[in-house]
Order: sequence, then C-alpha cells, then structure tokens
Amino acid sequence: MPYIKSKIESLKRSNCALDTTFFQAVEEVLISIKPLIDADPTYAKHSIIDRILTPDRMVKFKVTWMDDKQNIKVNTGYRVQFNNALGPYKGGLRFHPSVNEDILNFLGFEQIFKNSLTGLPIGGGKGGSDFDPKGKSDFEVMKFCKAFMTELHKYIGPRIDVPAGDIGVGAREIGYLFGQYKKITSTYEGILTGKPHMFGGSLMRPEATGYGLIYFTQRMLEIEDKEPLKDKICTVSGSGNVAIYTIEKLYSLGAIPVTCSCSKGMIYDKRGIDLNLIKEIKLQRRGCLEGYLETYPDASYIKIEDYPKNTHPVWDIPCYAAFPCATQNELTQEDAKKLIKNKCTVVAEGANMPSTTEAINLFHKSTVMFAPAKAANAGGVAVSEFEMSQNASMTPWSAQRVDEKLKETMFSLCDNVSRTAKEYGVTGNYVDGANIAGFKRVADAMIAEGV
Repeated sequence: MPYIKSKIESLKRSNCALDTTFFQAVEEVLISIKPLIDADPTYAKHSIIDRILTPDRMVKFKVTWMDDKQNIKVNTGYRVQFNNALGPYKGGLRFHPSVNEDILNFLGFEQIFKNSLTGLPIGGGKGGSDFDPKGKSDFEVMKFCKAFMTELHKYIGPRIDVPAGDIGVGAREIGYLFGQYKKITSTYEGILTGKPHMFGGSLMRPEATGYGLIYFTQRMLEIEDKEPLKDKICTVSGSGNVAIYTIEKLYSLGAIPVTCSCSKGMIYDKRGIDLNLIKEIKLQRRGCLEGYLETYPDASYIKIEDYPKNTHPVWDIPCYAAFPCATQNELTQEDAKKLIKNKCTVVAEGANMPSTTEAINLFHKSTVMFAPAKAANAGGVAVSEFEMSQNASMTPWSAQRVDEKLKETMFSLCDNVSRTAKEYGVTGNYVDGANIAGFKRVADAMIAEGV
C-alpha cells in the first residue's frame, strides 16, 4: 500500500478519526503532500508524518470564577502546543461554547503550516475555553480572564508560547489576561499579542487578517492573470474582525462588498454594505445585524433558520469574489454549486477551514480559483509576530510600516505557494501548494534538529 494511503488508513483506525474536524484537516494535508513524499524518501525515513500529527502536549485545566450574582462557575481551559520546530508556539485563544479538544487539535494543526508559510520564526499552537463572553458583563469577563490566566501562565512565556486572540477574545479580553499575567509574574514582557496599543500592542493588528486576506487575493488574481477587484461585486460572510476589515480593505480597492452575516442571519445591500453601521452594531452595540434595516429598510435580512439546511444565503448572491470569514465548514457542497453556477471567479478563505472538503473538490474541478485559509488568512499571525518583534526590541512601529510589511509578507507568501504548486506538478492548486510549502519548511527543521 502506498505510504500516504497507509497513513490515512491507519488514522481511520485510530482515535484520530473520532475527532472529525481534526481528521478532515489532517487528511487534506496528507493527500496534498503526496508529491513531496514520493519525491523525497527522507521524510518517511524520519517519520515526520507520525511526529507532526501528535502535539507536543495538550494542557487541560479547570477554570473557576464567580459571576455578578456571586454564583461559582466552572469552565474548562485548554492549550495545545503542537509544534515548535520553527519558533515559539503561536496561536490564538478562543472563548466559545463549541471549544473542545477536537476543535483545538484542528486549529493547532492548521496553525503549524499557516505560521510556517509566513516565513517567520513561529511554531504552531492554539487554546481557549468553553466560556461564552456573550451576555456577560465586563466584570464577569474580567473575572473569568483572570482565573483563566492564573492557570495558563504556568505553560507560556515569550520564548515558549505566545497566545493571541481569536473568536470571543478581543482587545478587552487580552487586556485582562495580560494584566493578570503581569500581576502574577511581576514581569512586563510580550507574552500575548493583540494587546491594546497603550501597553505594547501592534498597530494594525485588528485589521491584519482581513487586510492580509485581500492582499493575498489581489496577488493571486495578478498571478492567474484575472481582472482586479476594483468595481467587482464581492460577498463576505461573518461580521467579526476578519469580515469587517475584509470589507474595509475591499472598499479601499474600489470593490463593492454587498453582504455580511452572523449566526442568526445575513444582510444583503446591493448598493454596498454600510461598514460604519456594521461596526456600530457589532463592535459598539454588540447587537444583531437585523438592526441594519432600521437605517436601510430596503436592504434584505435573511434568517439562517428560514434557509434550507446545509446552505447559506450569502453564497446565493452572484459575485466576482467570495470571502467566507465566519467559521469552519460554513461553505458546503451545495453552496459551492451556487457559486460556480453564478460564475464566481475566486473564493478566498478568511476563517479557519470554512469550506468543506466536498466544496473544495468542486472548486478544483471548475474554473473557480480557491485560496485556502492557511495561506490566505495568515496576515493575522504575521502581524502578531511583528508585535513580538516590537515587544522584544521595545520599539513600536508606525501603522504604515506594519501595513507595508503585511502586504509584502502576503504577496511573498502567495508567490511561494504558487511557485511550489508549479514545482510539484499541481499548477494553480493553491491548497496543495500551501500544504507542501508549509509542511516542507517545518519538516526540514525537524530533521535538522534530530529526534
């Protein structure tokens, strides 16, 4: 049995297959890197696949805190430190009820290759808790964050593991976490990224993933000799930081983003989304997108519950470019069929693995270009590393310098992925190009370090 096929079959027989999201991510990478493994037996000789599939450690801990009514609450906290062959573990913290070991294994595994692709000295990790910040007071969020960091601080450090934010963890949460770390350790060091600028955060960090996504797409369209985004209709899912700043950067290039969404529904405004209103609703009011209709009653709001199962209304809208920026597996096979039928030119992932395997396969069989998350949304972690550099040197960068460096990094990353795909006989396949390029850099470092 061929080597890669034997590894996949072995995984199916193991407990890994029970972690469905993790297995989906692993299977995609293993299938992609087959040309590399076939061309060089060194990776099999050093058992790189077996070694890279197992995290260095998974830390699981109890988080006990007290709410505003003096009730004691208990949540579970996690940190998966997957691979540090290239540098300190780096990856976000996610606070959401869906957080479990499967989700974090998937996110941490993907983070290895995403971080590798940036060309920066950072390894892969991920963490978080099943705590839900929604509906909590600022004081309750602070109490939880302090309890969480009291446990987490034992396992992290500026040259060991540097967490960042993710879903449910923004500047507010990072500020509370950093304050508790400083209080416990009496040290002022770059232990977290995504901090408020007043105490060491990098400018442009909130914008980084969304801006980087558009820079990658911009360069991809140039490489593939397609028309630029200017004056083109674009659809975006999500309404968090990634979606908001994807929309903002699209507007700066002259594109027309017409959608955004949340877990309850989608806004469609054919004139172009009013970004300032979306920011007010989501970032200030922390409200529902349906409130958009109070200002623009002629826009459309479609509830997810009223839509057919396994489809999403965002992908029904004809567009030139589509940007899934909400959550994993949100873009299904049926959605892909609609995008192909509507002659979408490019789908670029802003969220982590938002397209199902079946959807990606359909894109590859069609004329739709597809940019995978581990490459296209790497701008966030790139700017996080820039923040680490600024903290280490105690020298802040200007917003212009950060933005220029981000654009340079995303263009270089896209060039590398495209070049690698061509080198290994899969020209135009950015999934395989990204997986091969990301895997090779980590694997070569692991071999050089020995066992």
